[in-house]
Amino acid sequence: MLGRRQFFTGVAATAGLFLVPLQKAWSNTVKTFHSVTQSSEALKRLERTHEQWREYVSRDAWEILFREKTERAFSSELDGRYPDGTYVCAACHLPLFSSASKYDSGTGWPSFFQPFEGHMDTKTDYKMVWPRTEYHCIRCGGHQGHVFNDGPRPTGQRWCNNGLALTFVPADQPLPALRG
Repeated sequence: MLGRRQFFTGVAATAGLFLVPLQKAWSNTVKTFHSVTQSSEALKRLERTHEQWREYVSRDAWEILFREKTERAFSSELDGRYPDGTYVCAACHLPLFSSASKYDSGTGWPSFFQPFEGHMDTKTDYKMVWPRTEYHCIRCGGHQGHVFNDGPRPTGQRWCNNGLALTFVPADQPLPALRG
Protein backbone atom coordinates (compact mmCIF):
# COMPACT_ATOMS: atom_id res chain seq x y z
CA MET A 1 0.00 0.00 0.00
CA LEU A 2 1.24 3.50 -0.83
CA GLY A 3 2.00 5.93 1.96
CA ARG A 4 0.50 9.40 1.93
CA ARG A 5 3.75 11.03 0.74
CA GLN A 6 4.21 8.52 -2.09
CA PHE A 7 0.60 8.95 -3.17
CA PHE A 8 0.77 12.76 -3.35
CA THR A 9 4.17 12.67 -5.05
CA GLY A 10 2.71 10.38 -7.71
CA VAL A 11 -0.35 12.60 -8.17
CA ALA A 12 1.84 15.70 -8.54
CA ALA A 13 4.12 13.98 -11.06
CA THR A 14 1.15 12.75 -13.11
CA ALA A 15 -0.46 16.20 -13.10
CA GLY A 16 2.83 17.67 -14.34
CA LEU A 17 2.77 15.34 -17.36
CA PHE A 18 -0.56 16.87 -18.43
CA LEU A 19 -0.01 20.49 -17.41
CA VAL A 20 3.30 21.13 -19.18
CA PRO A 21 1.96 20.31 -22.68
CA LEU A 22 -1.21 22.32 -21.98
CA GLN A 23 0.83 25.32 -20.86
CA LYS A 24 3.00 25.11 -24.01
CA ALA A 25 -0.09 24.81 -26.24
CA TRP A 26 -1.72 27.78 -24.50
CA SER A 27 1.38 29.97 -24.79
CA ASN A 28 1.53 29.32 -28.56
CA THR A 29 -2.12 30.33 -29.10
CA VAL A 30 -2.59 33.57 -31.02
CA LYS A 31 -5.32 35.75 -29.55
CA THR A 32 -6.88 39.07 -30.48
CA PHE A 33 -7.13 41.68 -27.74
CA HIS A 34 -8.24 45.22 -27.19
CA SER A 35 -5.47 47.74 -26.99
CA VAL A 36 -5.78 48.91 -23.38
CA THR A 37 -3.83 52.00 -22.54
CA GLN A 38 -5.12 54.26 -19.83
CA SER A 39 -3.94 57.74 -18.99
CA SER A 40 -3.07 58.51 -15.40
CA GLU A 41 -6.23 60.66 -15.39
CA ALA A 42 -8.38 57.61 -16.22
CA LEU A 43 -6.82 55.70 -13.31
CA LYS A 44 -7.55 58.43 -10.73
CA ARG A 45 -9.97 57.49 -7.96
CA LEU A 46 -13.43 58.92 -8.66
CA GLU A 47 -15.06 61.09 -6.04
CA ARG A 48 -18.42 59.31 -5.89
CA THR A 49 -20.15 57.75 -2.92
CA HIS A 50 -21.13 54.11 -3.03
CA GLU A 51 -24.76 55.22 -3.17
CA GLN A 52 -24.10 57.21 -6.35
CA TRP A 53 -23.03 54.01 -8.14
CA ARG A 54 -26.46 52.38 -7.60
CA GLU A 55 -27.86 53.92 -10.81
CA TYR A 56 -25.21 52.18 -12.95
CA VAL A 57 -25.42 48.55 -11.81
CA SER A 58 -27.98 45.95 -10.72
CA ARG A 59 -28.84 45.55 -7.04
CA ASP A 60 -26.85 42.29 -6.80
CA ALA A 61 -23.82 43.81 -8.54
CA TRP A 62 -23.99 46.84 -6.23
CA GLU A 63 -24.02 44.56 -3.16
CA ILE A 64 -20.85 42.87 -4.41
CA LEU A 65 -19.08 45.99 -5.62
CA PHE A 66 -19.88 48.38 -2.80
CA ARG A 67 -20.85 46.21 0.18
CA GLU A 68 -18.12 43.60 -0.50
CA LYS A 69 -20.51 40.66 -0.79
CA THR A 70 -19.64 37.48 -2.72
CA GLU A 71 -21.78 35.71 -5.29
CA ARG A 72 -22.40 31.97 -5.02
CA ALA A 73 -19.75 29.76 -6.59
CA PHE A 74 -20.65 28.47 -10.08
CA SER A 75 -23.43 31.08 -10.45
CA SER A 76 -21.63 33.41 -12.88
CA GLU A 77 -22.14 33.00 -16.63
CA LEU A 78 -18.59 34.40 -17.02
CA ASP A 79 -17.00 31.47 -15.17
CA GLY A 80 -16.96 28.95 -18.02
CA ARG A 81 -16.57 31.39 -20.95
CA TYR A 82 -13.24 31.84 -22.75
CA PRO A 83 -13.70 33.99 -25.89
CA ASP A 84 -11.17 36.71 -26.74
CA GLY A 85 -11.91 40.08 -25.21
CA THR A 86 -11.62 42.30 -22.17
CA TYR A 87 -13.24 42.19 -18.75
CA VAL A 88 -14.16 45.66 -17.48
CA CYS A 89 -15.45 46.86 -14.11
CA ALA A 90 -19.25 46.61 -14.13
CA ALA A 91 -19.54 50.01 -12.43
CA CYS A 92 -17.02 52.37 -14.07
CA HIS A 93 -15.97 50.30 -17.15
CA LEU A 94 -12.23 50.44 -16.39
CA PRO A 95 -10.57 47.49 -18.17
CA LEU A 96 -9.38 45.07 -15.47
CA PHE A 97 -8.41 41.81 -17.19
CA SER A 98 -7.57 40.48 -20.64
CA SER A 99 -9.10 37.17 -21.67
CA ALA A 100 -5.50 36.03 -22.26
CA SER A 101 -5.03 35.90 -18.48
CA LYS A 102 -8.26 33.96 -17.78
CA TYR A 103 -8.13 30.30 -16.81
CA ASP A 104 -10.33 27.63 -15.22
CA SER A 105 -9.39 27.48 -11.55
CA GLY A 106 -12.20 25.04 -10.73
CA THR A 107 -13.37 27.35 -7.94
CA GLY A 108 -16.64 28.45 -9.56
CA TRP A 109 -15.62 32.09 -10.09
CA PRO A 110 -13.96 33.73 -13.10
CA SER A 111 -10.23 33.53 -12.39
CA PHE A 112 -7.26 35.33 -13.91
CA PHE A 113 -3.53 35.09 -13.35
CA GLN A 114 -2.94 38.82 -13.80
CA PRO A 115 -4.87 42.10 -14.03
CA PHE A 116 -3.93 45.11 -16.14
CA GLU A 117 -1.08 46.83 -14.36
CA GLY A 118 -2.14 49.70 -12.11
CA HIS A 119 -5.88 48.98 -12.43
CA MET A 120 -6.35 47.34 -9.00
CA ASP A 121 -5.90 48.39 -5.41
CA THR A 122 -5.53 45.82 -2.62
CA LYS A 123 -6.16 45.62 1.11
CA THR A 124 -6.01 42.93 3.77
CA ASP A 125 -9.34 41.29 4.61
CA TYR A 126 -9.85 39.38 7.90
CA LYS A 127 -13.52 38.40 7.35
CA MET A 128 -12.64 34.69 7.20
CA VAL A 129 -10.39 34.96 10.31
CA TRP A 130 -7.10 34.42 8.44
CA PRO A 131 -5.79 37.32 6.35
CA ARG A 132 -6.65 37.40 2.65
CA THR A 133 -5.80 39.97 0.00
CA GLU A 134 -8.92 41.67 -1.31
CA TYR A 135 -8.77 43.73 -4.48
CA HIS A 136 -10.80 46.64 -5.79
CA CYS A 137 -11.06 48.61 -9.04
CA ILE A 138 -8.61 51.51 -8.67
CA ARG A 139 -11.05 53.95 -10.26
CA CYS A 140 -14.42 53.42 -8.51
CA GLY A 141 -13.29 51.36 -5.52
CA GLY A 142 -15.66 48.51 -6.46
CA HIS A 143 -14.84 45.21 -4.73
CA GLN A 144 -13.90 42.60 -7.31
CA GLY A 145 -12.64 39.60 -5.33
CA HIS A 146 -9.56 38.13 -3.66
CA VAL A 147 -6.10 37.24 -4.92
CA PHE A 148 -4.38 34.01 -3.88
CA ASN A 149 -0.93 32.55 -4.52
CA ASP A 150 -2.13 29.24 -6.01
CA GLY A 151 -2.50 30.24 -9.66
CA PRO A 152 -0.69 29.14 -12.82
CA ARG A 153 2.48 30.45 -14.36
CA PRO A 154 3.74 32.99 -15.15
CA THR A 155 2.56 34.85 -11.99
CA GLY A 156 1.45 32.03 -9.69
CA GLN A 157 -1.52 34.19 -8.73
CA ARG A 158 -5.26 33.52 -8.85
CA TRP A 159 -7.31 36.70 -9.08
CA CYS A 160 -10.66 35.18 -8.12
CA ASN A 161 -13.36 37.59 -9.29
CA ASN A 162 -17.09 37.95 -8.75
CA GLY A 163 -18.73 37.64 -12.17
CA LEU A 164 -21.34 40.31 -11.39
CA ALA A 165 -18.53 42.79 -10.74
CA LEU A 166 -17.37 42.42 -14.35
CA THR A 167 -18.70 43.06 -17.84
CA PHE A 168 -17.19 41.09 -20.71
CA VAL A 169 -16.51 42.94 -23.98
CA PRO A 170 -15.74 40.69 -26.99
CA ALA A 171 -12.58 41.57 -28.92
CA ASP A 172 -14.59 42.52 -32.03
CA GLN A 173 -16.56 45.21 -30.15
CA PRO A 174 -15.29 48.56 -28.89
CA LEU A 175 -14.65 49.02 -25.20
CA PRO A 176 -17.38 51.06 -23.48
CA ALA A 177 -16.68 54.64 -22.45
CA LEU A 178 -15.50 55.06 -18.89
CA ARG A 179 -18.27 56.02 -16.47
CA GLY A 180 -18.13 58.56 -13.73
